[in-house]
Amino acid sequence: SAAVLGCESGRRPAARSNAGETPGELAGGTAALPSPRFMESRDRTRGSSSVVLAIVLGTASLLQVSDPAHAQSNTASPNFEQSRDEVVRILSGFIKVDTTSPPGNETKGAEYLKAFLDKEGIASEIFEKEKGRGNLVARLKGNGRKKPLLLMGHLDVVGVERSRWTVDPFAGVIEDGYLYGRGAMDDKGMTAVCLEVLMLLHRLKVPLDRDVIFLAEAGEEGNTEVGMDFMVREHWDKIACEFALNEGGGIRETDGKVKYVEVATTEKVPWPGFLYAKGTSGHGSRPIVDNAIVHLANAVSKLAAWQPPMRLNETTREYLSRRVLISPPELAYLYEHVEHSALSLEVQEKLRTADPKVNAILRTTVSPTVMEGGFLINVIPGDARARLDIRALPDEDMDALVEQMRRIVGNSRVELVVSKGPRSPAPASRLDTEMFQALERAQKKLFVDAITLPVMQTGATDSAFLRQKGVQAYGINTVLTEQDSLRGHGNDERVSIQGLGLFLRFMWEVAVDVAAAPNTSRN
Repeated sequence: SAAVLGCESGRRPAARSNAGETPGELAGGTAALPSPRFMESRDRTRGSSSVVLAIVLGTASLLQVSDPAHAQSNTASPNFEQSRDEVVRILSGFIKVDTTSPPGNETKGAEYLKAFLDKEGIASEIFEKEKGRGNLVARLKGNGRKKPLLLMGHLDVVGVERSRWTVDPFAGVIEDGYLYGRGAMDDKGMTAVCLEVLMLLHRLKVPLDRDVIFLAEAGEEGNTEVGMDFMVREHWDKIACEFALNEGGGIRETDGKVKYVEVATTEKVPWPGFLYAKGTSGHGSRPIVDNAIVHLANAVSKLAAWQPPMRLNETTREYLSRRVLISPPELAYLYEHVEHSALSLEVQEKLRTADPKVNAILRTTVSPTVMEGGFLINVIPGDARARLDIRALPDEDMDALVEQMRRIVGNSRVELVVSKGPRSPAPASRLDTEMFQALERAQKKLFVDAITLPVMQTGATDSAFLRQKGVQAYGINTVLTEQDSLRGHGNDERVSIQGLGLFLRFMWEVAVDVAAAPNTSRN
């Protein structure tokens, strides 16, 4: 990309938004890419500020991209720079459609995206289980030699703490080479890229061996009954497929280079947990042993200190073996010896602090997340409550796990209840499929110094519903640094514009590899 330089003076406002483009303007291609803004560095403690220049769209040196020659065909290749800019325009406008769940209002987002499909002449449908909570489906027909490919992302987003954002979370602000907004990463960016790939296949008239389906679903963020559960149960014929690409993994960039591409092949299962402690109420000036707050605190402390046993599966074992190849020596040693007969327990304990993410994929996890109890400083309450976020391995025996948790708490004054979440265990997607091999080929072509890592998601996605139906579903996402990946569901969520462009090309490579008829150009 060409570097664009400029500056603005004056103090940076707490929140900014770009001029609003309507869905119709964007669908018609008349809206220009919002002008780049340049970061103003501020010394908050002294109240002074200074303007610094930043390159907005980045340079080709940020990420090393390999482009080996491919056999040519009569199929035209996309202009990836123009397509990236179109994705940014679509995503910026998409962020402006507030689909915070609850209440969701996903139909508004579905209608916004449908305008682009209508402009292209691609037929699409919106399916609603509840009024205003729509799911959008479109399909490009292939010759039927292979079963369909599903490209998907969700329409809804989680809520925001507006006071903690430095920009308007629903304005689609572009600044310093990033696009900010709720859903930029989770998951409107993925949805916009999938839509663009579908439109490019249509525009370039790529001959297809399989149908390519686009799905933008509702309710992923906590109410799957109106989204994926509904679509699978009542409209499976509209989305039935062999392979699916969804959110889940990610392309990780460190120090300006892609280090690895994570492809999610399986995921943990959420089980909401609840602790309820009973005690004797009384005056705060007279301490008593039977204090519900104390009972609860002790129970939470015991569960937080405990780790369920480690248990690897095909995905996590392969993940660790590949991570050894790209990790610093101290971490590589831990990954390599996690199953060592004599060193395993010591290694597991070290991983708990050295790499919490890896530790979380080795086992079922229990995280206390909410505690409630009491109402006045001088009153000992009669009860107290806590919530537990339990993320179980797909094959976990939950009855046995709950009994073990009760033994660890070891207090008859504390009740533990674990309920089933919205997603059920599902078999892992395989590592020997045409799709996984295509993902590896795209990584090797675009990011030659990187490696593909199959990973088990610690979070939950709608891929679980597909895997239960026998679909080989794989999770992937845009180019992110580790720090930016932590902004998902957090404040100042953002995606790199250059990263979006590279992710678009990655998705194009994979879609053409898997769905196009032989001899179609992937260049």
